[in-house]
Amino acid sequence: MPEEPTTTSTRILVVDDEEYIRDLLATSLRFQQFEVATAASGFEALRSVGDFGPALILLDVTMPDLDGFEVCRRLRADHDETPVIFLTARDGKDDLLSGFTTGADDYITKPFGLEEVVARIRAVLKRTSAGGATTTQHRYADLVMDDDRHQVSRHGEPLDLSPTEFKLLRYLLLNADRVVSKQQILEHVWQYDFGGDASSVETYISYLRKKVDAVEPKLIQTVRGVGYTLRDES
Repeated sequence: MPEEPTTTSTRILVVDDEEYIRDLLATSLRFQQFEVATAASGFEALRSVGDFGPALILLDVTMPDLDGFEVCRRLRADHDETPVIFLTARDGKDDLLSGFTTGADDYITKPFGLEEVVARIRAVLKRTSAGGATTTQHRYADLVMDDDRHQVSRHGEPLDLSPTEFKLLRYLLLNADRVVSKQQILEHVWQYDFGGDASSVETYISYLRKKVDAVEPKLIQTVRGVGYTLRDES
């Protein structure tokens, strides 16, 4: 395990139908001073999210009632953006795509090392600004977004964004340095399924660039054939 435990208590929900794995993860995370709750099924997980209020969910994919993909899909449909890390033995490209298009933040294959699980949790919490903090601000480079005030600024100068532009930028910001596909953007920003029109994404990325990247360095990057990312390449 990492030598330095977490210094503040952060709530983690561990969901797996195998009791041994639930207990192993819960014990290890509590040693790192995380506050942990467990669930043994998809339906129990959905109830626990409301009752426990986790900062992050470790979610098994294969469960006897609702699988992890469906649990994540239902959370996102309810506009619950709690970060999700999938735990699964299914590591094919189609499985990875299914996981990320339902709104997952990361994906760990079984068998896994406990050090890797803790490191991935910390990385996702840092990236999503969840880590138990109560702030409504998200920052990347000189870009600042305030959720409560619905304000965005760059170099200290306010940006005038439409509601859709704001939501799109927020999704890119919460996934900074990670490439997201057009389909992921459609599902998270427009709530479209696979029938959505990808041209909407291209149009709004263009709108955002005119406002966000009117100054250097350019932050909204295109990864040809894959999607988009918020990345400072200066």
